[in-house]
Amino acid sequence: MAATRRPIALAAAVATAAALGATAFALPALAAGAPAAAPTAAPTFEIVDGTLDWGIKESFRKYIVSPIAQGEITVSDGAKQADGNGVFTFVDGKGSYDVGTHASDTAFKGGVRFEGHHGVLDVQLSDIKVGTGRETGTITADFTSKKTDGTVVSKDDAPIAALDITGAERGRGANGETVFTDIPAKLTAEGSEAFAGFYAEGAELDPATLTLKTAAPSPSPSDDPTKDPDPTKDPDPTKDPDPTTDPTKGPDPTKDPSADPTPTASETAAPVSGPVVDGTLNWGVKEKFRSYVVGNIAHGKIVTSDGASADGDGYRFTKATGLLDADKNTLDAAFKGKVRFLGHETNGAYVLDLSISNLKVDIEGTSGTLLADVASKDQKTGKVNKFTALSFADLKVPAGALAAKGGIVNLKNVPATLTTDGAKAFGGFYEKGEELDALNVAVSIDKDAQLPGDTTGGSGSTGGSGSTGGSTAGGSTTGGGTVGGGSTGGSVGGSGALASTGSDVPTGALIAASGVVVAAGAGAVIVARRRRDVTA
Repeated sequence: MAATRRPIALAAAVATAAALGATAFALPALAAGAPAAAPTAAPTFEIVDGTLDWGIKESFRKYIVSPIAQGEITVSDGAKQADGNGVFTFVDGKGSYDVGTHASDTAFKGGVRFEGHHGVLDVQLSDIKVGTGRETGTITADFTSKKTDGTVVSKDDAPIAALDITGAERGRGANGETVFTDIPAKLTAEGSEAFAGFYAEGAELDPATLTLKTAAPSPSPSDDPTKDPDPTKDPDPTKDPDPTTDPTKGPDPTKDPSADPTPTASETAAPVSGPVVDGTLNWGVKEKFRSYVVGNIAHGKIVTSDGASADGDGYRFTKATGLLDADKNTLDAAFKGKVRFLGHETNGAYVLDLSISNLKVDIEGTSGTLLADVASKDQKTGKVNKFTALSFADLKVPAGALAAKGGIVNLKNVPATLTTDGAKAFGGFYEKGEELDALNVAVSIDKDAQLPGDTTGGSGSTGGSGSTGGSTAGGSTTGGGTVGGGSTGGSVGGSGALASTGSDVPTGALIAASGVVVAAGAGAVIVARRRRDVTA
């Protein structure tokens, strides 16, 4: 708290001084019985110049000019873009700063337009404005966005990015300007709409840098009014959350696990250990990625094979083997099957070519990891990169869910979020913590037990080499082979990355534009954080 309280806001000091002065001048009048004068209003400073340096989203810029989108980025009305497809600078900022409310509002000149896929993708931003307070802020813009179905949406002064002012670095420019550097930014709901819904609300955007020059001397960094509450007010001790009661710090140890909103049928069963004799894992990977692959930009298809099959909006992986250990409260289970995503066909070959196979769940208590063999084609070189037992997603498992009931452990709607390695596998376009589709896992330790939606637990699960049919979002086309002949234990090729998908797309469309490799230094094998023997 010391670091937060240390800066004393110049604006607040000015307001305090003004208030004290008004009181002093009023004293003689009060002594004479005259009515008290109204309090002096806090002054407002005029912002006479300013700039906003903001790249919006680096992966999106890279995608637009990639061989896939074959697009271009243009700036207008005074905006500039740094060399090397860098950030944008919006100029000639004008506005005001209110000392009393600590609010600033600044409007900038300049616009930017992103065009790709020969006009299918077209996003325009203009009339950029930034509003800030002590802790938060907003970037608004007029936008016009063409959806993939050809419809066009336009809005004026739409909030497209939410800013965290407390995360910015403060400084002073060469000419006395106040500079807020690296302000964290996230996409808003209307910002998601500006990108045709392909980027989800809350997606991380590039940090912004705000430079403001006022008509009066700019506050020094130590006097930044956005950094400190009004020093004339006593700090409110209720404003600082008790870390022992902060729900973001972890689960409440006093909470009854049986009150979990997503309990499974096996939570109240007695602990049982044994080898896994069969099981299924149902997972859709990521709904928006599936939709992109078969959409009118990628024009692709999704193929299942090796024991996997299309199942509703996702895919079913089968024939589980592994071990359930009730004493250690752990489950290791491996599943057969492969799903392959193909898109952007060029000269008979697919530029987007990604397969995920040999899924494994490694669970201990209420946390776990989803592992997978991953193969991806580098869109520049055409080489296939392969990774074995990649730590793909973090899992959150309800307490007590590993207790078998009737010989079955049934985990329903297990939340899954992308790991650091999983994010790198997607070329860095999906970020760590990105929400993936939830998992449904059912495993049997009794060969005579019946799996949900299946026959007896020891007879092998349903599923084959891929179902026939059209390319629907999340559906499967005819069964096919593996990418590059199957996964191996090493990394093949150079610095290419897997078919990448920005944080929803063009998220889904961002195909390996960044060229990030899952393991820095090609040839490295990414292994699981913890693997046990998963054979029965």
